[in-house]
Amino acid sequence: MLIPLDDRATDLGAEIGVFGGSGFYEFLDDAVDVDVQTPYGDPAAPVRIGTLAGRRVAFLARHGHRHQYAAHRVPFRANVWALASLGVRSVVAPCSVGSLRPDLDVGDFVVVDQLVDRTSARRDTFYDVGSNDGTHGSDGPVQHQAFADPYAEPLRRVLVDAGRSIEGITVHDGGTMVVINGPRFSTRAESQWFSSMGWSVVNMTGYPEAVLAAEAGLPYASIALVTDRDAGLAGGQGDHEPVSMDLVMAVVARNIDRVKQLIEAAVPELP
Repeated sequence: MLIPLDDRATDLGAEIGVFGGSGFYEFLDDAVDVDVQTPYGDPAAPVRIGTLAGRRVAFLARHGHRHQYAAHRVPFRANVWALASLGVRSVVAPCSVGSLRPDLDVGDFVVVDQLVDRTSARRDTFYDVGSNDGTHGSDGPVQHQAFADPYAEPLRRVLVDAGRSIEGITVHDGGTMVVINGPRFSTRAESQWFSSMGWSVVNMTGYPEAVLAAEAGLPYASIALVTDRDAGLAGGQGDHEPVSMDLVMAVVARNIDRVKQLIEAAVPELP
């Protein structure tokens, strides 16, 4: 989809977009905050634009600076539109996930390569333009977005290599992320089902962000931090503490510097 550049895009020179996930609300020093207007309302926060590792980066806190948007309320269309309108050429999307496999430990990173959508009632296209609330169909051309491979392989390779270049970081190359609607976490039965399907991690924000980036023509990749064992069913053992928001945020707080370090290592090599 052709998204017009914001009038300030040329001067700001943003090349790479980064969405900050839960617990990741601040990034980039010596930067400028830009309020971007979109046809889909305000994004979750102003876009912060600055320089990192010699590249111009646009950072947007996915949930807002105070985590005021729960996963099912994130203004995904406005967020993606905002970055695209500033002229970024690729997007890196860190997020927190629950592990569905015994070999994915808390504190590990997973550069996922597939996605399963289990959300509901989320606005997941820019082409539903019949009315502001999307209830009257589309006035524009029908669009069926190719989405067989949700994550751009060149970006994935950079993220995997960057993570593996840093001592003390474990990065898994590939895995399927199942996205649930939230704001609740999975039941034990759901977690066991997800694991039995061969899916790797579970998350609440990976969709529709990925497909909206595809519609906007933005190569997109996600780096997932494992924060928990979901409902305590990793490996079918049921011997781990069930996930809670306090648990997730505590693990994020312990690892946020590693998330930033990995992104900084990747930035010079990103397309």
